[in-house]
Amino acid sequence: VYYVFRCLMPAAAPNCDGLFRSIELRVPEGCLLNARRPAAVTAGNVETSTRVVDVICGALAQALPELIPAASQGTMNNLGMGDRKGARAWDYYETIAGGTGAGASGGGLSATHSHMTNTRNTSIEVLEANFPLRVTRYEIRENSGGEGARPGGNGLIREYQFLADTSVSLLTERRRYRPWGLGGGGAGLSGQNRLDGELLPAKIVFRATVGQRLRIDTPGGGAFGNGGQFPLPLSAEPS
Repeated sequence: VYYVFRCLMPAAAPNCDGLFRSIELRVPEGCLLNARRPAAVTAGNVETSTRVVDVICGALAQALPELIPAASQGTMNNLGMGDRKGARAWDYYETIAGGTGAGASGGGLSATHSHMTNTRNTSIEVLEANFPLRVTRYEIRENSGGEGARPGGNGLIREYQFLADTSVSLLTERRRYRPWGLGGGGAGLSGQNRLDGELLPAKIVFRATVGQRLRIDTPGGGAFGNGGQFPLPLSAEPS
């Protein structure tokens, strides 16, 4: 919540308690954002927080269409891999970039970490030198951004081949519902997870064997505007 409002404030605004004192959060106990034990909350700092940003931006866009961008990929594409049964125990975790949403000022960015995710790209050379993995594809997912006057950014395709039996964990979102556009702009494509071409659930733990390939297609961002027509600020709309 604070992140979204901070993004809307001038860059020189002080980041202090007084700045956010007028914002009141009402989060009833037992709901998704204020869960009771023993509810699972492991995705709270990754997937849930990212989708909360989408919800708040979508609500504010109704009042501030000239300031709010369309939805970005809406997931961190969390991928964990490792093994403790072989000769050398290892584990590796990364998040994967996707498309960002377009806005009134321009199109979305491709292959970019957005909102709650801020990890750096892991180079293929470092990955392959340290773990029994081979990256067989790493490229822009063309035409995955939403179509519109300001197109959404494209996601990524990242494919791994396992050189040893490996335990794999996927924690992803936006595999069913697409990142929305604004002002008539189209939605970005949803993401996909595949093992040797077979579609996987958005959230799964499984054991991969030598030679298998895991492919992650990350979502694109939503577009802004339709056919060159942009939504007017509310103050300029005819009564």
